[in-house]
Amino acid sequence: QVQLAESGGGLVQAGGSLRLSCAASGRTFSTFRNYNMGWFRQAPGKEREFVGGISWGGSSTYYADSVKGRFTMSRDNAKNTVYLQMNSLKSEDTAVYYCSCRRSFPISTNPAAYAYWGQGTQVTVSS
Repeated sequence: QVQLAESGGGLVQAGGSLRLSCAASGRTFSTFRNYNMGWFRQAPGKEREFVGGISWGGSSTYYADSVKGRFTMSRDNAKNTVYLQMNSLKSEDTAVYYCSCRRSFPISTNPAAYAYWGQGTQVTVSS
């Protein structure tokens, strides 16, 4: 079993920045660097949507069009942690943000392709 714990959410004004972190752990967790990681978000009344993904080594990333150029994913395999740097935030970025992981490649935009999920962290952008 893999546990994921997000942190770093909060309230920010439009145009501001936040950095989310996701720490991975678990009794049967083998090696963080074997997992491809994804960030998703879900706003009230909407379906969970893909934000971005990063390959196990960090060399490959993929972003939703809505965040491309504003959000950046990175990972520190020594710390079992993945990050989501969010800049130029907009009110429409308001949502609960979830990190997830899967062992298969390539990066998938489908939530059903991810086996493990964190509890989520709230991001609220005020206009």
